[in-house]
Amino acid sequence: MCLPFFVPFFVPYLRPMDRQFLIDPPLFERILDRLAHQLLEDENDEHIALVGIQPRGGVLAERIFKRLEHLDSSRRVEWGALDVTFHRDDFRRKEHPLAPNANYMPFLVEDSRVVLVDDVLYTGRTVRAAMEALLAFGRPRSVELLVLIDRRFHRQLPIEPQFVGLTVDSIDAQFVRVHWSDDGRGDFVELLNEKPQ
Repeated sequence: MCLPFFVPFFVPYLRPMDRQFLIDPPLFERILDRLAHQLLEDENDEHIALVGIQPRGGVLAERIFKRLEHLDSSRRVEWGALDVTFHRDDFRRKEHPLAPNANYMPFLVEDSRVVLVDDVLYTGRTVRAAMEALLAFGRPRSVELLVLIDRRFHRQLPIEPQFVGLTVDSIDAQFVRVHWSDDGRGDFVELLNEKPQ
């Protein structure tokens, strides 16, 4: 059976201090497998460059990279991680100095099919910053966007992902948190009513 491109997930309003699991570890594994298969659907594209938006997008990009290597050893797949701290439009508005993450870009972006990867797509401002930061490494042939969670009703910029793990319709006050395990087998996603510390 062919899985849909994304699965709408309608979330009722949660009572204070409540939390709801959106993706448990077995479903997390299946979603990553589906996203990896979708990336390989273009058989004419021999090179895929996954670029995770630091910090959590880098973890997701590496998880998917390992699946792609296993699924198709003939395809040239690379992954990197991109810091966007000083490309954000709000970095001067922070109360405390920002600590950027390290860039890890061990390949050429020039004329490559680049897939930006992030865990949660919310307003779209982080993705806009990532596109600007990416141009410092060259001019890609194409740029696509892969996200684990798409909070589609909160977009502030005209940015839409091509690959989506799960679409979540939630209120603005709620928070989506992705938990990453050390071995990759205990990853899960939850929805919170209170911002995590």
